[in-house]
Amino acid sequence: MPSLALAETISNPVTALAGLDKITGRLIKFDVYMNETVQFGALQITPRACYTKPATQKQQTIVFLEVDQISLKGEATRIFSGWMFADSPSLNAIDHAIYDVWLDDCKQSSDVPPPEER
Repeated sequence: MPSLALAETISNPVTALAGLDKITGRLIKFDVYMNETVQFGALQITPRACYTKPATQKQQTIVFLEVDQISLKGEATRIFSGWMFADSPSLNAIDHAIYDVWLDDCKQSSDVPPPEER
């Protein structure tokens, strides 16, 4: 029997996230580069790795995120550190009273310039 070669995962430099402010009902989609920290409300979100599978395989899009909540005193508290899956957003969701954040996709490029170009 021929052996099946497993394709490697693809490492992507950009994470496409979506966030919901449950108080205002505002939904926002935003791109974040690896190791860049962005602010969404009182949350600071930093993606560390974003992987996809080649188009020839069943798609699985995952991201490793670190999320800190900033208090009114400016102190940061880590509220999430782990893997998030695009096809199962509730599996490892960010549990926050005001904000929901989930993974939309991993991308090779973005219309948003990289942090060093801003």
